[in-house]
Amino acid sequence: MAATTSQGRTFTLFMAGLTAACAGIAYFTTGSGKISCVIGLIALAISAAGFLKLKPLEGKTATPVQPVVMKLVGIAALAAGFYVVLIGIHLASSVSGRMVTTLIGFAIELVGMLYFLPTASSKNAIWKA
Repeated sequence: MAATTSQGRTFTLFMAGLTAACAGIAYFTTGSGKISCVIGLIALAISAAGFLKLKPLEGKTATPVQPVVMKLVGIAALAAGFYVVLIGIHLASSVSGRMVTTLIGFAIELVGMLYFLPTASSKNAIWKA
Protein backbone atom coordinates (compact mmCIF):
# COMPACT_ATOMS: atom_id res chain seq x y z
CA MET A 1 0.00 0.00 0.00
CA ALA A 2 2.66 2.51 0.94
CA ALA A 3 6.16 3.05 -0.40
CA THR A 4 7.62 4.47 2.82
CA THR A 5 6.95 4.02 6.53
CA SER A 6 5.66 7.60 6.77
CA GLN A 7 3.09 6.89 4.09
CA GLY A 8 2.17 3.64 5.82
CA ARG A 9 1.67 5.32 9.19
CA THR A 10 -0.38 8.11 7.66
CA PHE A 11 -2.53 5.67 5.71
CA THR A 12 -3.08 3.55 8.84
CA LEU A 13 -4.15 6.66 10.76
CA PHE A 14 -6.48 7.57 7.88
CA MET A 15 -8.13 4.14 7.89
CA ALA A 16 -8.50 4.10 11.69
CA GLY A 17 -9.93 7.62 11.67
CA LEU A 18 -12.35 6.77 8.88
CA THR A 19 -13.53 3.68 10.75
CA ALA A 20 -13.99 5.62 13.99
CA ALA A 21 -15.83 8.45 12.23
CA CYS A 22 -18.19 6.01 10.48
CA ALA A 23 -18.87 4.16 13.74
CA GLY A 24 -19.49 7.50 15.45
CA ILE A 25 -21.97 8.52 12.75
CA ALA A 26 -23.74 5.16 13.02
CA TYR A 27 -24.14 5.49 16.80
CA PHE A 28 -24.30 9.29 17.00
CA THR A 29 -27.27 9.27 19.41
CA THR A 30 -25.13 7.74 22.15
CA GLY A 31 -22.40 9.49 24.08
CA SER A 32 -19.68 7.11 22.93
CA GLY A 33 -20.83 7.59 19.34
CA LYS A 34 -20.29 11.34 19.57
CA ILE A 35 -16.85 10.83 21.10
CA SER A 36 -15.94 8.29 18.43
CA CYS A 37 -17.07 10.66 15.68
CA VAL A 38 -15.00 13.53 17.06
CA ILE A 39 -11.91 11.35 17.52
CA GLY A 40 -12.33 9.95 14.02
CA LEU A 41 -12.64 13.40 12.47
CA ILE A 42 -9.54 14.59 14.34
CA ALA A 43 -7.63 11.54 13.09
CA LEU A 44 -8.81 12.26 9.52
CA ALA A 45 -7.62 15.87 9.80
CA ILE A 46 -4.22 14.77 11.12
CA SER A 47 -3.85 12.20 8.34
CA ALA A 48 -4.82 14.79 5.71
CA ALA A 49 -2.10 17.09 7.05
CA GLY A 50 0.35 14.18 6.96
CA PHE A 51 -0.55 13.38 3.35
CA LEU A 52 -0.08 17.02 2.34
CA LYS A 53 3.30 17.07 4.09
CA LEU A 54 4.41 13.89 2.27
CA LYS A 55 3.23 14.94 -1.21
CA PRO A 56 6.23 17.22 -2.04
CA LEU A 57 8.63 14.43 -1.05
CA GLU A 58 7.29 12.11 -3.77
CA GLY A 59 8.85 14.05 -6.62
CA LYS A 60 7.62 14.56 -10.15
CA THR A 61 5.14 12.05 -11.55
CA ALA A 62 6.18 9.84 -14.45
CA THR A 63 3.25 10.74 -16.68
CA PRO A 64 1.99 14.21 -17.57
CA VAL A 65 -1.33 15.45 -16.27
CA GLN A 66 -4.33 14.06 -18.13
CA PRO A 67 -7.05 16.39 -19.49
CA VAL A 68 -9.50 17.20 -16.72
CA VAL A 69 -12.46 18.08 -18.96
CA MET A 70 -12.63 14.61 -20.51
CA LYS A 71 -12.48 13.01 -17.08
CA LEU A 72 -15.32 15.23 -15.89
CA VAL A 73 -17.39 14.40 -18.98
CA GLY A 74 -16.87 10.69 -18.33
CA ILE A 75 -17.86 11.04 -14.68
CA ALA A 76 -20.89 13.12 -15.68
CA ALA A 77 -21.94 10.41 -18.15
CA LEU A 78 -21.67 7.78 -15.43
CA ALA A 79 -23.74 9.89 -13.03
CA ALA A 80 -26.32 10.69 -15.72
CA GLY A 81 -26.73 7.00 -16.51
CA PHE A 82 -27.21 6.21 -12.83
CA TYR A 83 -29.84 8.93 -12.47
CA VAL A 84 -31.69 7.76 -15.59
CA VAL A 85 -31.96 4.32 -13.98
CA LEU A 86 -32.97 5.79 -10.63
CA ILE A 87 -35.61 8.12 -12.04
CA GLY A 88 -36.87 5.50 -14.51
CA ILE A 89 -37.60 3.07 -11.69
CA HIS A 90 -39.82 5.67 -10.03
CA LEU A 91 -41.50 6.89 -13.21
CA ALA A 92 -42.41 3.56 -14.78
CA SER A 93 -44.83 1.25 -13.02
CA SER A 94 -44.50 -1.69 -15.40
CA VAL A 95 -41.59 -4.09 -15.51
CA SER A 96 -41.01 -3.46 -19.21
CA GLY A 97 -40.90 0.32 -18.70
CA ARG A 98 -38.40 -0.07 -15.89
CA MET A 99 -36.32 -2.43 -18.02
CA VAL A 100 -36.21 0.08 -20.88
CA THR A 101 -35.12 2.97 -18.66
CA THR A 102 -32.55 0.74 -16.98
CA LEU A 103 -31.08 -0.31 -20.33
CA ILE A 104 -30.97 3.33 -21.49
CA GLY A 105 -29.16 4.33 -18.30
CA PHE A 106 -26.79 1.40 -18.64
CA ALA A 107 -26.01 2.41 -22.23
CA ILE A 108 -25.21 5.98 -21.10
CA GLU A 109 -22.91 4.61 -18.39
CA LEU A 110 -21.15 2.36 -20.90
CA VAL A 111 -20.48 5.33 -23.18
CA GLY A 112 -18.92 7.15 -20.24
CA MET A 113 -16.88 4.13 -19.15
CA LEU A 114 -15.77 2.82 -22.52
CA TYR A 115 -15.40 6.02 -24.56
CA PHE A 116 -14.81 9.16 -22.48
CA LEU A 117 -12.67 7.84 -19.61
CA PRO A 118 -10.25 5.77 -21.74
CA THR A 119 -9.92 8.70 -24.15
CA ALA A 120 -8.98 10.96 -21.25
CA SER A 121 -6.52 8.42 -19.88
CA SER A 122 -4.71 7.76 -23.15
CA LYS A 123 -4.51 11.41 -24.28
CA ASN A 124 -1.04 11.85 -22.78
CA ALA A 125 -0.15 8.18 -22.38
CA ILE A 126 3.42 7.27 -21.59
CA TRP A 127 3.76 5.12 -24.73
CA LYS A 128 2.85 8.12 -26.93
CA ALA A 129 5.83 10.15 -25.72
